[in-house]
Amino acid sequence: MEKIGIGIVGLGMIATGVHLPGIQKCPDLELKAICDTDPEAVKAAQALYGIDDAHCFTDFKDLINCPEVDAVDICTPNYLHFPVAKYAIEAGKPYNLEKPVGLNAEEANTLAEMTKEKGLAHMVCFSYRFKAAARYARDLVQSGQLGDIYHAHMQYSQAWGMPYQNEHMYWHHEKKYAGSGVLGDLGSHGIDLVRFITGKDYTKVIGNQGTYVKERCRVEGGMGTVDVDDFTHILAELDGDISASLLFTRFGYGRGNYQRLELSGSKGALIYKLDETPGVDELEVCIGEPYASAATFTKLPIPSKYYADQMQSFADICLKKGDGLSANIYDGLKDQKVIDAVIESAKSGNWQEV
Repeated sequence: MEKIGIGIVGLGMIATGVHLPGIQKCPDLELKAICDTDPEAVKAAQALYGIDDAHCFTDFKDLINCPEVDAVDICTPNYLHFPVAKYAIEAGKPYNLEKPVGLNAEEANTLAEMTKEKGLAHMVCFSYRFKAAARYARDLVQSGQLGDIYHAHMQYSQAWGMPYQNEHMYWHHEKKYAGSGVLGDLGSHGIDLVRFITGKDYTKVIGNQGTYVKERCRVEGGMGTVDVDDFTHILAELDGDISASLLFTRFGYGRGNYQRLELSGSKGALIYKLDETPGVDELEVCIGEPYASAATFTKLPIPSKYYADQMQSFADICLKKGDGLSANIYDGLKDQKVIDAVIESAKSGNWQEV
């Protein structure tokens, strides 16, 4: 069977570290074209992946219009997600979109409506849906093993941009490019992970946000003002009377890419963890007696059926054989509505309906 020709827009860290290696190892995808506004980034990727000059671009429209590109992988900074995805949809090409899907729910809703009208194959990269422990946890919860869920406690911490690291000003630090700080960066994943595992939607939220490092050195010289959040705390309610707390921070000293989600229900509890052991996802449960009385959590071996790959999942969606577990633009829209509500709540100090 002929491979899906894919073109990638944006050649930053998420592209070079995750998407391009994923494309290379996927038997159903073939990298056909690359694009970045930085010619040096294009040259570096061209040399690494052997792309000819005719398929190297600095304008995303040229890549999307390229006849050899069947599908578009969008890995740009957040402020470009909307225009690039919109153009891909208008061109009728399946797309794989990094999160968050836009700078606000208005952009996300426009993409959702356009995608629905075109009936396009697509995926949104809430990448932790592909962690085997998360998929196993989802099955346990949604099959009723934990009973009715009472509480969800989500933490996602990294040590990135802390004072001792002397991190320079980056697009992630400016609202006009990022939309939000850690909330859109890490929080979008955590918000989705709670939805994915519980199967429940957020109904209202109250948020608290702050910025520890308010100025940073720009690469080109001078100082820049950081106008996005370094941390976000959220209290939330979800359908089914689930009470949730969520913490997202870039100031988690000693943390690489640490996630922890604890769910407590009427029949049991579970703990999903990522990166407590570097790079490893784990699942612990406490279900029934004598474990409840002994306050004992047991680490579960994870069956092989729960392992999945992000880029293979996108290829499967394009080939109309997706498993239904990957995120779509409607999941992205729901996520963005929560983000917008949290930002508004942090400003007003009041609960916000989602």
